[in-house]
Amino acid sequence: MLRTSSTSKNPSSLQTCSVNEMRPNLGLLILLIIIPSMGSLAGAIGVNWGTAASHPLPPSKVVELLKSNNITKVKLFDADPLVLQALSGSKIGVTVGIPNSMLKSLNSSKKVAESWVHDNVTRYFSSGGGTGVRVEYVAIGDEPFLQSYGEQFRPFVIGAAMNIQTALGRANLVSEVKVVVPCGFDTFQSESGLPSKGHFRPNLNKTMIELLTFLSKHHSPFFVTISPFVSFHQNKNISLDFALFKETARDRNDSHKTYKNGFDLSYDTLVTALSTVGFPEMDIVVAQIGWPTDGAANATSSTAEVFMKGLMEHLHSKSGTPLRPRNPPIETYIFSLLDEDQRRIATGNFERHWGIFTFDGQAKYHLNLVQNAKRLVNAQNVEYLPSRWCVVNNNKDMSNATASALEACSVADCSALAPGGSCYNMSWPRNISYAFNSYYQQHDQTPDSCYFGGLGLITTVDPSMDNCRFSIELRTSGSVSLHGAYLYWWMVMLAVNALF
Repeated sequence: MLRTSSTSKNPSSLQTCSVNEMRPNLGLLILLIIIPSMGSLAGAIGVNWGTAASHPLPPSKVVELLKSNNITKVKLFDADPLVLQALSGSKIGVTVGIPNSMLKSLNSSKKVAESWVHDNVTRYFSSGGGTGVRVEYVAIGDEPFLQSYGEQFRPFVIGAAMNIQTALGRANLVSEVKVVVPCGFDTFQSESGLPSKGHFRPNLNKTMIELLTFLSKHHSPFFVTISPFVSFHQNKNISLDFALFKETARDRNDSHKTYKNGFDLSYDTLVTALSTVGFPEMDIVVAQIGWPTDGAANATSSTAEVFMKGLMEHLHSKSGTPLRPRNPPIETYIFSLLDEDQRRIATGNFERHWGIFTFDGQAKYHLNLVQNAKRLVNAQNVEYLPSRWCVVNNNKDMSNATASALEACSVADCSALAPGGSCYNMSWPRNISYAFNSYYQQHDQTPDSCYFGGLGLITTVDPSMDNCRFSIELRTSGSVSLHGAYLYWWMVMLAVNALF
């Protein structure tokens, strides 16, 4: 998307006069410089950076990971100060998210909106060359129109967007920062499965027209999730090959248009939906798209690699879709950068495994995310908790083991044990050990978190097997390992002894 930088927010009167006098020639010069480069800006690829993890990779490490992989755009789901501070000076284009829980208050109060913009945009903002954050979008909510939410957030979205827009105007940032609303994959649909019959969900028609009118007025794009995995997962009429961009997939024909993959099919269904309500030329940003690697059938690293390579080739080709052959998505954000063991799993256990990197920043498969890049670059110098795991003690009475494991899984992440998951085929009681270890790691390996009524046993022997990984969590600022506690106690005792 073409953007022009505003002048300094506090120019001297002399500077202002000079800029005004030069504006016609300067505008022509900028236009001549920018027009040839517009093609390079179109189709930019970024990533979603979520932080719903019990032991997240430190923000500074994530920014290093982004830079080492030449990722120039990132979409956030909130405005975490530590994340924004880490992004300062990186020159990475940032979409700052507003959680759904804030929409009601932002809708009801312009002062709340002004306060939010001041605290989360103005405070960090840089137009590109400075040491601040290059904020490009403010995202109103996280897919607030999802059908599963009902009317929980929908009534507040447009009002919140308008108030944030007004607040950006008062902060002199409207030419730099666009307001958008991320829409979920179920916002639009087609009963026949064909793009020519695409439309928005009937109960959203009025809201979508209001939103699209707002976006069009302020020259903002339509942010949407496209999920070939979920479409395949939920629709028996879609083949895996069709979802994976494979040449062996059977084509689907619609009104003299031929569809060779699930992405084009979904994208053009949205294009038709936009046209139906009067916005045929609306720019589209694919805000989320990816393929999970665990927690369900066909959610594997090898399958995800096939999908992602197909997607990258398709996007890099800039070939567009049958309905928009010369107008591909202006930006696409891969979902997601890292796995998150605390994400909601209401729609499936796969929700915690969307990352192209594992939770600790290690690439799951080979991928040319950026053209001319050979492969993904891993996070470096990652700090882990000690090499210890919690497993079931087979010498104890195992009659309550399953109940203890279920209790552990109610808090910890056991999504890999789901049908089709990487640990699904483990025999009892190894699956009990997996549950115990997940709980133990999430609780920083404290001894009492491996008790389980005497059923737990701490070991230094890695119990991982085949594709089932018994993870060790990252050492975070709040992590206190047993070794660390002992070391601290020993140093204190030395200091006390030295006093006497």
